[in-house]
Amino acid sequence: MIPYGRQDIQQADIDAVLQVLQSDFLTQGPIVPRFEQAVAAKVGARHAHAVNSATSALHIACLALGLGEGDWLWTTPITFVASANCGRYCGAQVDFVDIDSRTYNLCPTALEAKLERAEAQGRLPKVVVAVHLCGQPCDMQAIHTLSRRYGFHIIEDASHAIGGKYQGEYIGSGRYSDITVFSFHPVKIITTAEGGMALTNDDALASRMDLLRSHGVTKDPELMTHESDGPWYYQQVDLGFNYRMTELQAALGVTQLERLDDYVARRNALAERYDSQLTRLPVVTPWQHPDSYSGRHLYVIRLKLDEIDVSHRQVFKSLREQGIGVNLHYIPVHTQPYYLAMGFQRNDFPEAQRYYAEAISLPLYPTMTTAQQDEVVNALQQAMEVA
Repeated sequence: MIPYGRQDIQQADIDAVLQVLQSDFLTQGPIVPRFEQAVAAKVGARHAHAVNSATSALHIACLALGLGEGDWLWTTPITFVASANCGRYCGAQVDFVDIDSRTYNLCPTALEAKLERAEAQGRLPKVVVAVHLCGQPCDMQAIHTLSRRYGFHIIEDASHAIGGKYQGEYIGSGRYSDITVFSFHPVKIITTAEGGMALTNDDALASRMDLLRSHGVTKDPELMTHESDGPWYYQQVDLGFNYRMTELQAALGVTQLERLDDYVARRNALAERYDSQLTRLPVVTPWQHPDSYSGRHLYVIRLKLDEIDVSHRQVFKSLREQGIGVNLHYIPVHTQPYYLAMGFQRNDFPEAQRYYAEAISLPLYPTMTTAQQDEVVNALQQAMEVA
């Protein structure tokens, strides 16, 4: 089976993890800060906080921004459920904005129209989570302009996008957002096994997220309510969580980060080769905005169903049967039973529904060979019964 994604673990990664195993610290040692500093320096952010998953990063990002009961979080329906669930964890209401028909990201035009209606109804969002689907950044400048007009905060869910760029700057620099979140899950661009990170340029947000990821406990005298009782003393000043990353994970992240640019370059080269090979087939290949350099976490095609005699499901099933580990990213979040129970209807976001009816994620990862890529293309042709 050729998987849709795969981690690349090299000897340098193994050696780094082994070194931690033989050290005095498996958690809360020097490697997590080293990893944080390396990522922050790479993307040009002031602060970076490593956590045990991108989901945890989204949660503490929302809490740091003050999201709570009575507030609204908006995001795209074409994302993993965590991009919406983070709002629910805080007690907020969640709504969605339909996608752009070319990038499949949250559509700024649809966002503006929805904001105008929400302002009249007195239910503007407190937070908008802009998801960089497949690694291609959203139109962050347009979203940021709307945030200034309507007063909402922006979280970039860049789980797919570390190593990508927007307007020539690395994603994560924070030029157009309050907080950026990365994922280091094994199928993502670099991995720490499970793991994530929240980055910001705001000192107050950084301090709040630092507390929230570790039980709300501090030894910082400036954050305490009274003078320390002694060198052993700590205070819980907030209700936080155990979202910390381990030294083992961070060691893997440090060595993986050294290969980040090579990984992204290889992903882009493979994507361009797909673009060329698929021109003869009845599919829509991923469109790239000229302001973006995608991290290329995923390569999503859309079937031209009116030009083939088989269904979306039949193509997907045939590819799996031929040993091609395709997937579908994603089932629209508002159609999940949890969200349908809140009153959403399946056809509330028509562009997202059209995307879902046609999309298939083809295998793409740095160690993929051209022979494997040829096998994928040949299997796709066979699956669509195209001569």
